[in-house]
Amino acid sequence: MRAEDLILVSVDDHIAEPATMFDAHVPAKYRHLAPRVVTDDRGVEQWWYGDVRGRNLGLNAVAGKPPEMYNIDASRYDEMRPGCYDVHERVRDMNAGGQLAGLNFPNFTGFSGQVLNQGPDRAVNEIMIRAYNDWHLDEWCGAYPGRFIPCGVLPLFDVELAAAEVRRLAAKGCHAVTFSENPQALNMPSIHSGYWDPLFAACCETETVLCCHLGSSSRSAMSSTDAPAGVNISLSSAASVYTLVDLLWATFWARFPTLKFSLTEGDIGWIPYFLWRCEHVRDRHLGWTQHDFSQTGGPTQIFRDHILVCFIKETVGPELLDHFEIDNVCWESDFPHSDGTWPNAPEELITTLAGIPDEQINRISHLNAMRHYHFDPFAHRPRERCTAAALRAESPDVDVVTHVGRPADDRDLAAWRAMTSSR
Repeated sequence: MRAEDLILVSVDDHIAEPATMFDAHVPAKYRHLAPRVVTDDRGVEQWWYGDVRGRNLGLNAVAGKPPEMYNIDASRYDEMRPGCYDVHERVRDMNAGGQLAGLNFPNFTGFSGQVLNQGPDRAVNEIMIRAYNDWHLDEWCGAYPGRFIPCGVLPLFDVELAAAEVRRLAAKGCHAVTFSENPQALNMPSIHSGYWDPLFAACCETETVLCCHLGSSSRSAMSSTDAPAGVNISLSSAASVYTLVDLLWATFWARFPTLKFSLTEGDIGWIPYFLWRCEHVRDRHLGWTQHDFSQTGGPTQIFRDHILVCFIKETVGPELLDHFEIDNVCWESDFPHSDGTWPNAPEELITTLAGIPDEQINRISHLNAMRHYHFDPFAHRPRERCTAAALRAESPDVDVVTHVGRPADDRDLAAWRAMTSSR
């Protein structure tokens, strides 16, 4: 297969939410409580929800910049390309990068909506979460049907409310919601507690995927406190190891045989080893752990039946595809994050998957995402207009170099140290 013939549907992109996003979706009596963008005395723009600080823009909005202009500190909207926050420019950027569609995770809220769950008034939190979802579905995804897989945020502070929101979102065509990679780290019950059963039931009922994005527990890697910054960045995928193994040993699968989780932005090359390790532990330690796999078939079978994975570019994972359920492996762009491959994703992916049969490439590049998330872009445009080459021809004038921003300096390293020391 040629790069220009690829059809690319990403299961992980991000929005640097525009400052006006809540204006049309929060009832008037609550509008003064809505999250807002505040400019500090350095000129930095930062989201706040009451006294809760939102996540930085920084590395989350560097598409088109050279690495020497990647910033950790919060940044400003005029220091990023408009496609980070403007849906019309986002679609043009997608065209220029040969990408048909993407599932867009939130940014300022935290990847599992942590910020909107941490306000002091739970009733107000629920209002803001519903407003976020309505903006995301109606304005962002609704502006260009067939170009975005909707992904909702949940009121995780109340499992019954979370289940109700899953059903409300599914009725609007949304079959993906964010969930923490480790809810206990957010002072919520663990996945082993039984607390989340109503949410799991709602997801099974609506065929909704629980998406566990890397970093959605607000914890960083357990490295030395004085480790160089490159250590934590290199270990970022380690959080997904914990999530995977937690899921492989979970005891709720027999109760929810159609439940699906996704692991996002953690890559895949490490997974076969931990599948082997879990099987080894089961064989050697079953006598005293007394774990019952009789209804689920064991860790590897649970992985194949219930867990979706994805990668951007890597050399190891594609060489080990025989260890995966190929129908559960997807591709991600990660636009506009620092690990993303925009605007060269088609060329990068075809190099990554060199030697893989075209039929498997199609499953990884778009068909698996379409099936799992009930997403049909071909209902909105003919398949021949969905290829990388056809999309690039629609927006040939897009400048893929981002000309705004500032060079990285000591301010960014200081911001990184402050972020990691506070966790």
